[in-house]
Amino acid sequence: MTKVTLLGDSIRWGYGKHFPQILGENFEVFQPDDNGRWAKYTLMMLHDYKDNISGSRIVHWNNGHWDRCKPLGDGFFTSPENYLEDICRVADQLLSRCDKVIFATTTPVKGENRESENEDIRLFNSLVVPALTAKGVIINDLYSLVYENLDKYICEDNLHLSAEGELACAKQVAKMICEQAELLK
Repeated sequence: MTKVTLLGDSIRWGYGKHFPQILGENFEVFQPDDNGRWAKYTLMMLHDYKDNISGSRIVHWNNGHWDRCKPLGDGFFTSPENYLEDICRVADQLLSRCDKVIFATTTPVKGENRESENEDIRLFNSLVVPALTAKGVIINDLYSLVYENLDKYICEDNLHLSAEGELACAKQVAKMICEQAELLK
């Protein structure tokens, strides 16, 4: 049995609820009830949940919506430079603890969203993908998956996944984890 950990923000909650059933009996899945929010918060979670994460061969994680939102209208919650640094710190910690690390790109938003724009999401994704790839982190491009079906995969709040989007992302996450688990045999 392969132990897998899912970490991340509320987007992970969406696809994560379908995940154990899709993976089946050959996997033990840990995912905290806590929302990973922004990258620095997820970094703290690595300490808080270290016993639960211990023994995981594969970790799949995402952060981004909280970091690059503009809640006060005066700029990003986390600067792009700090986001890159924080994401790399999370990656380094995970790479030192498990065999395979997969990072999911931040999913797009739909329509009018006062705190989010796809241009900003693409900027933040473009910063972390090359840095993480250089470290050996596998990239799961959830941005493209969701963007291609934006109207179907994003719900009425213009940010979170619809039921159909949750299932589509869960299937892609499971496929990537199964591929990596095969490489570990």
